[in-house]
Amino acid sequence: MGIDITSFYIYRWRYYIGYGLIGLLLIALLVFVGLYVPGGISHDEKVSVIQSASIHFDNISSLAVINLPYQVLQQASLQLFGVHDFSIKLPSLILAFASAVGLILLLRQWFKGNIAVLSAVIALTTGQFIFIAQSGTAGILYLLWSVWLLLIGTFIAKKVGNRFLWKILFFVIAALSLYTPLSVYALFALAMASILHPHLRFIIRSLSKAKMALGIILALIIVSPLVLGVIKSPELGLSLLGIPSQFPDIFANINTLASQYIGFWIPSTTSLMTPVFGFGSAIIICLGIYRLIRTRDSTQSYLIIIWLACLIPILVTNPLYTSVTFLPLVLLMATGLASLLSYWYRLFPRNPYARIAGLIPLIVLISALVLTGLERYTYGYRYDPYTVPNFSKDLASLPKNTKQLVVSEDQLAFYTVVANYNKTFSVALVPSESSFVATHDGNQTFLTYKIDRIITSSSLQDADRFYIYKKSGQ
Repeated sequence: MGIDITSFYIYRWRYYIGYGLIGLLLIALLVFVGLYVPGGISHDEKVSVIQSASIHFDNISSLAVINLPYQVLQQASLQLFGVHDFSIKLPSLILAFASAVGLILLLRQWFKGNIAVLSAVIALTTGQFIFIAQSGTAGILYLLWSVWLLLIGTFIAKKVGNRFLWKILFFVIAALSLYTPLSVYALFALAMASILHPHLRFIIRSLSKAKMALGIILALIIVSPLVLGVIKSPELGLSLLGIPSQFPDIFANINTLASQYIGFWIPSTTSLMTPVFGFGSAIIICLGIYRLIRTRDSTQSYLIIIWLACLIPILVTNPLYTSVTFLPLVLLMATGLASLLSYWYRLFPRNPYARIAGLIPLIVLISALVLTGLERYTYGYRYDPYTVPNFSKDLASLPKNTKQLVVSEDQLAFYTVVANYNKTFSVALVPSESSFVATHDGNQTFLTYKIDRIITSSSLQDADRFYIYKKSGQ
């Protein structure tokens, strides 16, 4: 008599156990990368801090900025905790957790439980997700908005819970997403799929017009500062659409995109490690593309095809927006995994031993993808000679007893924000105190001062980060 594994207690709770393990892995991963990897802040993060500090709610024109929701959240973090490496990254870590939860729920709605668990594990341990999760910039919004728009849209279509609440949330999130570049294309894909697909058309017709009108009014109120900003500065609208100010070099951009997505033998030379997905994940994504074409009449296929059709021309003209393709590629990867498992089960519909044996190489594959992704991210951002110099540890190295910090003109805006929030020192271009600290770039010859101490870092180049000066004779 054979053993019925479905009667096991652990089998009945397998998905809850899987999601619980994913949650613990995610929390540990976010804390680890937020505190230790890459162990510094980039130039883009400094620019984000300056932008966040410039927002004033009593001035509506200051609200017409790109990625306003993120900048507001980052400003709140700076006000609560001061300007430190972790407080700069904290908004991204919070939004990354919300994005991960939404991604797991979305995969669970679109695919079977086993596919959702496997796809979520692979997606949440890729270098692309971990990087935007710990980066104190608005890159995480590309995933956050698209995940929750698709998830709430799915809830509305499947009549899950309180549909009125989901409708209001959908319009609120849609309005907030318009502050982020290229988010309009996700909304456009949803709109076109709703128009072209018969089932979605039927769902849209059945929705309450009064409730839809309320959602639209709320969305217009939220987006009004952005509309005024676009009217005042049309360049802002072009940035939100991802249209470059000058005609790009198409062939150079295609080469850049190739290195970002299929350049598995090319090491990263920027702040973002490439390629976005590993070789194994890329093969599964290709299988997902094949499956997508075969099932192009489904609602999900309509949406993904239209979405990618909108994004590809934008990426060719502006290849810096790689994060915006993360969710479509994850959905393709889940589609590929579903196709792979389905094909194997069709080969052995009644042989449980063969079905279980087929899972062994799949488990090995998933484990390899997860472990190599984590290892490549951790060691790459700490030791890659092309990547490490893009992150500065100056904030953490700044002496605690600093009273005056002398900086260069290029550093003045950032360190002024640091001083305003931390309230422990002043910032100047020339010294006015009997003792002061000068940055590496702000260091120069001070005739009446002498160097008392030099603060260094472990970097190979420009290791001298701060100079502590005192009046001569002291």
